[in-house]
Amino acid sequence: VSGIDREKGLFVIKPSGVDYDKLTPEDMVVVDLEGNKVEGKYNPSSDTATHVVLYNAFPKIGGIVHTHSSWATSWAQAGRSIPCYGTTHADYIYGEVPCVRNLTKDEIEEAYEKNTGILIADYFKDKDYEAVPAVLCKNHGPFTWGKDAAEAVHNAVVLEEVAKMAKNTELLNPKVLPAPDCIKEKHFYRKHGANAYYGQN
Repeated sequence: VSGIDREKGLFVIKPSGVDYDKLTPEDMVVVDLEGNKVEGKYNPSSDTATHVVLYNAFPKIGGIVHTHSSWATSWAQAGRSIPCYGTTHADYIYGEVPCVRNLTKDEIEEAYEKNTGILIADYFKDKDYEAVPAVLCKNHGPFTWGKDAAEAVHNAVVLEEVAKMAKNTELLNPKVLPAPDCIKEKHFYRKHGANAYYGQN
């Protein structure tokens, strides 16, 4: 997990290889948008270079999460995007959760984590990264993002549940089709965008 202060151009990220049960706020590492450690006694997460690329490519996000959660990772390992089969998915993610290609051998050897970020950023170049706050990296796992670190974590939890439900849906009906566009759009846009009306003012 990481979270950014856009005014300062700095983000905070978990240190690499430190047990979650032993982490304290003081253990977090502060990094700039070029990937340089600014503050902290530990090395930052090994995925820091991916976060650097995504923060630079997606200026409206404030937090990023990378997990190896079992259901979402299963779809990534299968090399499959997650179709939108119902309103739970549509409430949070507009359309399918994409699965991007494998990195090439050269991309892996050259700069694995940086190129993971570039691959994701390139995929979303002409797409709405706010409407689809999640991606699967083939044979790897999911990345999610949001307006801050808490929303990015929430989107990771949502993604895991959506991945689980999609698999169960296909087990129950192997011929299932994605939800109609009218349902997908109704549920997404009643929560997101200028005319959203879900919740309280």
